[in-house]
Amino acid sequence: MTLSPDPRPIAPEKPLPTDCCGSGCTVCVNDAYQEELEHYEALLAAWMARHPEAGAPEST
Repeated sequence: MTLSPDPRPIAPEKPLPTDCCGSGCTVCVNDAYQEELEHYEALLAAWMARHPEAGAPEST
């Protein structure tokens, strides 16, 4: 097996509804996920530009 020097980015795992306690934490797991998702989408867009043969991005 050969590892790619430019692997496709991996989407962050979406938190479960029970992961948020609902107490208004300064950094909620849902907020952290949204930031991670935006970062992933930027990485994926750049990766797709380098690998147009890969086709449409996977939905998150």
